[in-house]
Amino acid sequence: MNLRTGRLNKKMTDDAAVFTSSLEADKLIFDADVNCNFAHVSMLKEEKIIDGEIADKILDTLNTLKEEGFEVLTFDHSVEDIHMAIENYVTDKLGVEIAGFMHTAKSRNDQIATDLRLVLREKIDDIQLDILKFIQGLVELAEEHKETVTIGYTHLQHAQPITIAHHLMAYAQSLKRDYERLSDTRKRVNLNPLGSAAMTTTSFPINRELTTKLLGFDSYLENSMDGVSSRDFICETVFDLSSLCTSLSKICEELVLWSSYEFGIIEIADEFSSTSSIMPQKKNPDVAEVARAKSTIVTGELITILTILKAIPYTYNRDLQEITPHLWNSIKTSHDILKIVTPMTLSIAINKERCLELSGANFATATDLADIMVRERKIPFRNAHKIVGRIVNVAIDENLGNEDINSEFVDSIATELGFEELKLDNELIRQALDPLENVKMRKVPGGPSPEMVQIACNNMKNFLKEEFNNKTFIP
Repeated sequence: MNLRTGRLNKKMTDDAAVFTSSLEADKLIFDADVNCNFAHVSMLKEEKIIDGEIADKILDTLNTLKEEGFEVLTFDHSVEDIHMAIENYVTDKLGVEIAGFMHTAKSRNDQIATDLRLVLREKIDDIQLDILKFIQGLVELAEEHKETVTIGYTHLQHAQPITIAHHLMAYAQSLKRDYERLSDTRKRVNLNPLGSAAMTTTSFPINRELTTKLLGFDSYLENSMDGVSSRDFICETVFDLSSLCTSLSKICEELVLWSSYEFGIIEIADEFSSTSSIMPQKKNPDVAEVARAKSTIVTGELITILTILKAIPYTYNRDLQEITPHLWNSIKTSHDILKIVTPMTLSIAINKERCLELSGANFATATDLADIMVRERKIPFRNAHKIVGRIVNVAIDENLGNEDINSEFVDSIATELGFEELKLDNELIRQALDPLENVKMRKVPGGPSPEMVQIACNNMKNFLKEEFNNKTFIP
């Protein structure tokens, strides 16, 4: 039944009906739309805006529809969307004389805005749960590798020794911020537009506080024009997901690099790898590469959504319908990436011997040798920097290793540069140049020493416990 033929003399063409229909994208909001109708009719009954018996018949029919599911609806593109499909279902069961009251004091404009928010907050919760699980796994893996020393990079060049644990906790901190961004966005998602009607609310004495409570919103939107047209909560969510995908892509990039022969730091599990069609010796990090590529999809969706929104006047315009598929694709893509990157990362085998070898190569501990000169002999850091820079040059030219650098060698370089002899203790020099000792000395909060990393792990575990409890998640 076409419930809106009063104004129009002719039906849409079949092509126009298909072109403007959103039924395919509306499958995701089926439950939300039934719940939205249920809350609205319950409110109409409570406020005595419609007859109680009529309301009860509508509510019973909505319950039946929820049990039967989306598949019982008529998939007719002339229906345009899920809202009319559901109203047609109720009308077919009860007749228009009863079902027609369901739409009292309500528009599709505030209805779709409400549905989107109801579904989106659930999707955010699902993604947040999996972020927490990933962080939890990273913390557990980090605690196993607090003394697994490796090399840290700047400009992808050897920089200073760190531990695998410290690096993994960098991932965890980044993901924590992604989680927190979604938490903050969820506050703005969880606001109720229902009651805004088409754009100016209604002359019926509706109770917006009641529908807000029934639907589990924190509050309602206080401007009806804003209520039906605002989609910035979608932009914000997709930005958060784009940021999450960026974090995941960076992790994938490092897994690809670290698993190469040149790095040799890790081996990715077979379950997340492939081999070459012609080179049988190959083990390719295909999953990491594909995840890295797919992460760009969400950024593209964000730009599309922003571009659709930028030229729409207030209030509701049908353009807004075209945003929804990009939202759902962003959610699906980012969640899929998260769910594959998590087990792949947590299943890596770490080559401790190679990590230690890299940490002691290329004079990565040289900064601490300069720090000792400043600390022990009170010389300016720039002077120490100059001395150590020359030490490294000479050591490279003469093919010397860390074990060849002692107090006498240091003093020869210092005097050559016009400085006084430093007479540093050889044991201090040895500790400064030893990668593990070098890391252990970095006891500043946020540093890579095992005890500082354990503090960071404990803090993160406290955060996880609180968030699992707040969200009533079961880890």
